[in-house]
Amino acid sequence: MKKETTATNSIALVEDPTPDRRIKSAHLLTDPESRLDSQLAKPHPISDSDVPYRDLTNAETKRASIEKIIDKLDVKHNLRYQRTIDDTYCNVYTYDFCYFAQVYLPTVWWTAESLEKILAGQEVEPIFDQTVARIYSSAIHDWLLMWGASFGWKRMTDLDEIQRKVNEEGGVGIICAKRKIVGLSGHIAPIVPETSAKKAYRENGVVIYPLQSQAGKLNYNYFSKARKDWWNHERYSSHVFYYHD
Repeated sequence: MKKETTATNSIALVEDPTPDRRIKSAHLLTDPESRLDSQLAKPHPISDSDVPYRDLTNAETKRASIEKIIDKLDVKHNLRYQRTIDDTYCNVYTYDFCYFAQVYLPTVWWTAESLEKILAGQEVEPIFDQTVARIYSSAIHDWLLMWGASFGWKRMTDLDEIQRKVNEEGGVGIICAKRKIVGLSGHIAPIVPETSAKKAYRENGVVIYPLQSQAGKLNYNYFSKARKDWWNHERYSSHVFYYHD
């Protein structure tokens, strides 16, 4: 099981729903090795120009382009997301999905020193293992609570409502769970629009398991009931649901 050695010391555990305009995203530059057919350069955005971005024109184009992103990233088959002896890559896949959906979710985040400088108004460039460090799913759980509002993420509690908004608006939903044991990997997965063939699982017309896409021990382009309510597993101390337009 992967140990999470990240920039977690820069993340407070208290939810702050007030956007902080001083903060900025941390993206590394693209790298030629950061490709769908490679296991290298995972902290970097994918350099493949064939991956489409979400078309923000309207709800219909958003939904259609999200389906194209999922098809192109093809988490079930592409080498970038396949588990290794040591690691699984739910955070890498979710970062890539959000990157091409044109919403910000970190795969690297500012170190405590860098964050202090940024909040003081200083310019800091993202340099791997110097000003930024990897951030994994348990730490992303805390990041969403602290910084999510600053990047347009809205915390929600109703999965049926999130699935409806994702379907109707073409937005991005997230489920993220934090491990009880400090340092062990949590899990994160996008909630995605339903298609004619892929549906959320409902009981009495209410979404119980939303339609998701994930990398992990098992990779799925789409799943709903296959993993059930994984976020409530006893291995996790907490989980959060978020939505972004």
